[in-house]
Amino acid sequence: MAPDTNLAARPPRTPSQGPGATLSLPIAGMTCASCVRRIEKALAAVPGVAQASVNLATERAVLRFDGPPDLAAVLGAIARAGYAVPEETTELSVEGMTCASCVGRVERALRAVPGVLDASVNLATERAVVRHLGGGAVEVAALQAAVRRAGYEARPIAVEAAEARADREREGRERELRALRRAMLFAVLLTLPLAVLEMGGHLVPAVHHWVEATIGTRASWYLQFALATLVLFGPGLRFQRTGWPNLLRGAPDMNSLVAIGTGAAWAYSTVATFAPALLPADARNVYFEAAAVIVALILLGRYLEARSKGRTSEAIRRLMGLQARTAHVERDGAAVEVPVAEVRVGDVVLVRPGERVPVDGEVIEGASFVDESMVTGEPVPVRKEAGARVVGGTVNKTGAFRFRATAVGADTVLAQIVRMVERAQGAKLPIQALVDRVTMWFVPAVIAAAVLTFGVWLAFGPPPALTFALVNAVAVLIIACPCAMGLATPTSIMVATGRAAEIGVLFRNGEALQTLREARLVAVDKTGTLTRGRPELTDLVPAPGFDEAEVLALIAAVEARSEHPVGEAIVEAARRRGLPVADAEGFEAIPGYGVAATVNGRRVAVGADRHMARLGLDVAAFAGAAARLADEGRTPLYAAVDGRLAAAVAVADPIKETTPAAIEALHRLGLPVAMVTGDNRRTAEAIARRLGIDEVAAEVLPDGKVAVVERLRQGGRRTVAFVGDGINDAPALAAADVGLAVGTGTDIAIESADVVLMSGDLRGVPNAIALSRATIRNIRQNLFWAFAYNVALIPVAAGALWPAFGVLLSPILAAAAMGLSSVFVVSNALRLRGFRPPVPAGGGDGAAAEAAAPGAVRPAAA
Repeated sequence: MAPDTNLAARPPRTPSQGPGATLSLPIAGMTCASCVRRIEKALAAVPGVAQASVNLATERAVLRFDGPPDLAAVLGAIARAGYAVPEETTELSVEGMTCASCVGRVERALRAVPGVLDASVNLATERAVVRHLGGGAVEVAALQAAVRRAGYEARPIAVEAAEARADREREGRERELRALRRAMLFAVLLTLPLAVLEMGGHLVPAVHHWVEATIGTRASWYLQFALATLVLFGPGLRFQRTGWPNLLRGAPDMNSLVAIGTGAAWAYSTVATFAPALLPADARNVYFEAAAVIVALILLGRYLEARSKGRTSEAIRRLMGLQARTAHVERDGAAVEVPVAEVRVGDVVLVRPGERVPVDGEVIEGASFVDESMVTGEPVPVRKEAGARVVGGTVNKTGAFRFRATAVGADTVLAQIVRMVERAQGAKLPIQALVDRVTMWFVPAVIAAAVLTFGVWLAFGPPPALTFALVNAVAVLIIACPCAMGLATPTSIMVATGRAAEIGVLFRNGEALQTLREARLVAVDKTGTLTRGRPELTDLVPAPGFDEAEVLALIAAVEARSEHPVGEAIVEAARRRGLPVADAEGFEAIPGYGVAATVNGRRVAVGADRHMARLGLDVAAFAGAAARLADEGRTPLYAAVDGRLAAAVAVADPIKETTPAAIEALHRLGLPVAMVTGDNRRTAEAIARRLGIDEVAAEVLPDGKVAVVERLRQGGRRTVAFVGDGINDAPALAAADVGLAVGTGTDIAIESADVVLMSGDLRGVPNAIALSRATIRNIRQNLFWAFAYNVALIPVAAGALWPAFGVLLSPILAAAAMGLSSVFVVSNALRLRGFRPPVPAGGGDGAAAEAAAPGAVRPAAA
């Protein structure tokens, strides 16, 4: 039977804790004694449960098992009974991991803790995310003990300010770097004379003669023993201290490979030095320099790797660096400078030119232009005046203003962005499952290959067979590099999600980073996504004898009495042009036709063509304008003044100036675009023609968008990405393979999405897809290098080239290659920091921008 790989859907079976094991579970949803009986009956029917006792007051169930506890069966029984077990998530910082096999070992140890539903460990961030039963069913101490039994150390990540946590983690990384640097330098200083004594004699005959003439071969071996012992049990003790215990508990890791390899070379050389009679005469050689050089090179590789890994989270540090340190707050009638941590919701904050906005808020006085590029990726400063929202971390440019704080601390947009990026950086992609399966068996397989290599060379190798067997077995142990396998995926994710945040794209989960690459069609909601989401006056064509400004002022006076969005758009256009909006008298609204009123003694009527017909007016004079507007997906309205046809007007939801460039970029990526709208088909198809959209789903009711997504998916044959912004988009965002919410949309839409576009326009979609493709391509390069390196070089280290070419791989070269492989993987991941989005911020279509600019009313000539 094939194993169940759907870990997210079904919790793994908890291993047996022995007969009589007990488990305490919190139960949510109980209201009375009948609930208690129902749950006890359901639990008693689960195989292996000997006794189930449910307490209504404590809302807990205590189970005693007479066989292996099956947590999945217990949770299923509770769910079928109509109740739930609350879940919690605990984050741990794990110390001591060095390779992918360590990751698998920590995950298995955590999953074995009773009550743990799933555990995910990230080598690059050195963090474990544990999903477990809530209500105290699983204690942090139990998780730490499980990690400790596996050979590592864990501590809970405290809930603290992101900046404080980043400072602490940076200090930890710097301490690790300093320790590695000291160990590496000490190892190199001791190894250099050792390498000169032994290798120099082989490479330069004069050195060999000098050693024999001065201190002699035997004394040279004694000196080499002393130096090698200092290296192995000084800076190299870290490998011995963790490698051997892991090997003895049956869970070898990379440290075990190094410990076995260097320990074997050192032990063999020690026997040759102090008890040569135990070895055949032709096998009395020493390899102290190999053991010491291997340790020095691996320490050098780890030092370079640690330096590179430290750069993968620079995006997070840059984001945190945007936080202002202080704020000018009004207290007791005076402006007082206080630390930003002391700002409270409701405080009035003053921002001067050139200062950073300290927290989120709403402007109450003053006006300025604010650079919001850190949030939206848009380089053009945005005007802020009374009523406008400001975001903490953005930069005030010119004027000064006062605002009222609405969100502080962990509730600010910047803090939420940091949390979202951190969560995505710690995620595991589906592609990682392959790595996990391979690395579970990798180190034991390498040890088996080394043993086989030793045996084959000892049995069939040329004399001295024992020497050849030892050297090649050590080379096999050292060349293997699960470190590179473990770093291949998480380092790319860390760099990519950080770079995404810099261009205004936030991945709310790691899976979206992989799934988005597989998108074969992009479905886009029209209102608020392709368009601005609010009606605007786009056209006003006056009849002969009427002045455009005068007609607009009269129409606006009538519409000011209306609550219809079309009326609001006309009034806003008049005010934007500085036209006076007079008081209207005798206002009347005629459902299905239009409105009418008296303005400054003149009778004004506004409505559809049927309203004009009802007034006895013929709109044929505007037939050409009406046809043009219909072709553009706009429905004309008409105005009459004192019984004469005065103008044709059109109100529409204008297309965002950035939309055409975004659609073009999606087509360049080879992706068709579908528009989903409630508009009538004629209007929708007119908009689609203007934008070059490939498919149209028109006249879609709000609850019909999920069905449209399913239809576009064509029975699962293609992956669909859906882009939306409204509350009614939330179901479709959740139903799509990948949901992308524009950041100016509603909180519900953003929470339903997998990706958030902070800029609020469609350009983020091709940028997110291109980054997803670049990231998966980068990960595949890393995995190819990590796997191909091992597949190609382990046979070479074992001596596969010897029969044909007489070539063997030195353990020293193997150590150098092993260290460089990890450095290569991390360096390749860092290339994603240079990712260039296909549609840079501010790169919209100029003509479109002009046509769709707010208040750009098209005159008669248009």
